[in-house]
Amino acid sequence: MNNVDAVVIGSGPNGLVAAATLADAGWDVAVVEAQPTPGGAVRSAELVPGFTSDLFSAFYPLSTVSPALRGLDLESHGLRWSHAPSALGHARSAADEDAPVIYPNPADTAADLERRQPGDGAAWTALVEQWHDVKEPLLSTLFSPFPPVRGPSRLLRQLGTAESLRLARFLLLPARRMAHELFRSEAARLLLLGNAMHADTPPDAPGSGVMGYILTMLAQDGGYPVPVGGAGELSAAMVRRAEHAGAHFHYGDAVTGIDVRSGKAVGVRTASGVRYTARRAVIADVSAPALYGSLLPDHAVPARVRADLDHFEWDTPVLKVNYALSAKIPWRSPSLSGAGTVHLGADDNGLVRWMADLTTGTIPASPFLLFGQMTTADPSRSPEGTESAWAYTHLPRDITDDASADLLATHVDDVLEAHAPGFSERVVGRVVQRPSDLEAADANLVGGAVNGGTAQLHQQLVFRPGPGTSRSETPVQGLYLGSASAHPGGGVHGVSGLNAARAALGEDGPRGWLRRRTSRAVIDLLSKGPIP
Repeated sequence: MNNVDAVVIGSGPNGLVAAATLADAGWDVAVVEAQPTPGGAVRSAELVPGFTSDLFSAFYPLSTVSPALRGLDLESHGLRWSHAPSALGHARSAADEDAPVIYPNPADTAADLERRQPGDGAAWTALVEQWHDVKEPLLSTLFSPFPPVRGPSRLLRQLGTAESLRLARFLLLPARRMAHELFRSEAARLLLLGNAMHADTPPDAPGSGVMGYILTMLAQDGGYPVPVGGAGELSAAMVRRAEHAGAHFHYGDAVTGIDVRSGKAVGVRTASGVRYTARRAVIADVSAPALYGSLLPDHAVPARVRADLDHFEWDTPVLKVNYALSAKIPWRSPSLSGAGTVHLGADDNGLVRWMADLTTGTIPASPFLLFGQMTTADPSRSPEGTESAWAYTHLPRDITDDASADLLATHVDDVLEAHAPGFSERVVGRVVQRPSDLEAADANLVGGAVNGGTAQLHQQLVFRPGPGTSRSETPVQGLYLGSASAHPGGGVHGVSGLNAARAALGEDGPRGWLRRRTSRAVIDLLSKGPIP
């Protein structure tokens, strides 16, 4: 299998989707993975005996609505989903004894918000109704190759010009402004704001609201599902699906270079000296800086593209602390006991201060946390009556050293103890994953950046990963970028891999002649020009 139709570099979710899609089309596919196991940032392990920990990502609301993953029918290949009793909650302070929660039934969430502030329940219900009206065309817009056509056209037909413009304005709002326009109480606002902080966009920056809106509505619409048995079970099902279609996997051998001949990608080389010939395509599930900066020969990368990538911005470094607890977490707020995802450590103003710390190089004394109660979401993760859990936060931009990570980890412990007195007494195992650990386990997570590059507006849509390079096609014929560095960006949805595979299929063979010529012309136009 060293001479194949396509080589897929990397077996993260995007690479796995690309492999299955190409194999479904009858192509011979070789997937070459640097790590000894597949999955990229979708893996799990017993860091503490008897407790399954998700090593990177953990909850998958985008996976269940993604056309890339839904199209694979992974449930037929062993995947099972599980849900916590409630999707998420957000404690407003360490003293909060009545934290707001998103319940499975939107009427229950609305009633709880109405109890806190008259009018907010009706506002929540109206928001959910709006979501159901726009969900399918909006997700189609976000998940389609750029520029999208069908989704916006459907929204325009469905809503009309005036309402479509109002929706566009709404989606471009800063998260903080969006939350304040929608709700009167801090409790309701924080349900949206906490979700917005799953990305690295400041809450007062334009475009930050769209992430908060989508994740909040997905939490209400279908919850935050987890794979039964751990995140690795999602990757395992995807591998089985790709193998069923005919793809072959090669582990523990990093790709070190892409061979380019006469402007076309013709294969790859690995650290062990193995060469794979690609007759039709190479799909790169790697970061854009790695693709253009180290895997491709200098002569294959236009100077304009290389210069644009000099300005590529990573998302803020991640610190993750994994816990094994002998008993359930003693929350001050009982409402948090059933929430799979918990947001802690910052109220409305505190989120702005936290982001300011990250921007100014200050290690937060009271960091905002995403906290996962994994056994609550999936009882198979640890023995009955215990809890497998993790906390996830960020270091300031460009601060990735182990000492800073260890200091921040102690602050994480402090925040948890403040919100759940007695937490530390129940910890029977604790494993810290620093940015250096994350990058060592997955080379795409450079400096602990898990989003494939910042999600801020200047590096999204047509600007991702650089101006004019938002599609999967690259300046090298037969080479496609299919990673989180490409549109639509981070998250476990596999759409970047699907877009890359479809682009390869569309350009292949005589029938793809016009598409190849058009793609080359557009790429040549955008990759040229003066270099400042």
